[in-house]
Order: sequence, then C-alpha cells, then structure tokens
Amino acid sequence: MKLLIRLLITAGIVMLLAHFLTGVAVSGYTAALIVALVLAVLNAIVKPILIVLTIPITILTLGLFLFVINACIVLLADKFIDGFAVNGFWTALLFSILLSISQSIAYSFLKEEEKK
Repeated sequence: MKLLIRLLITAGIVMLLAHFLTGVAVSGYTAALIVALVLAVLNAIVKPILIVLTIPITILTLGLFLFVINACIVLLADKFIDGFAVNGFWTALLFSILLSISQSIAYSFLKEEEKK
C-alpha cells in the first residue's frame, strides 16, 4: 500500500513539474504514473550498476556526479515512455533535482502521519 501511495505522489509531482518546466512534457496522468513506475524500476536496477561503475569519478567530484547519473536515468525513462519527453540533458538534470527535493518533502509528510 505504501508503494502505491508513493507512486501516486511521484506521478503527481511529475505532472506538476511538467507543468512548470518548459522542457518537460507529459501527455496525461496515466503517462505520469508510468513515468513514476519506470523511474522506480530504473532507480532500483540501473542506478546501482551505474554508481558502482562510476565510483572513481564520483569520489573525484565529491558525489556531484550522482546528479549526472540521475539525469541519465530521467533521459533513459524519456526513451522508454512515449507520453514523456525531456528536451535535453540540462532540463533532465533540473527535473531530477526538483523531483528528488519534492519527493523528499512529500515523503516526510507520509512519515509524520505514520508516527501518529
């Protein structure tokens, strides 16, 4: 149940970010839900592999290269989903940063409700 709520929240955030960012387009809420699901799968499977492969450059950049990996994950999701489009790398980077911040804030509200 918690996973479903997180996917719905992420889909809402994707829709909101697509509305405000000019380089991001989502065709509808169904596409946003698919984006949330694909991003979850890519973050669970592909991202750890990329992190292990890029450990030296991540250490050299003091972890800032993880932002590049997040942007690559968003661009990869763009290639997989027809109703989702990101114009370029910098837009994907901004989208991934804003998505991460928004998810952190939204998920913190979920944790507050669980404690009550």
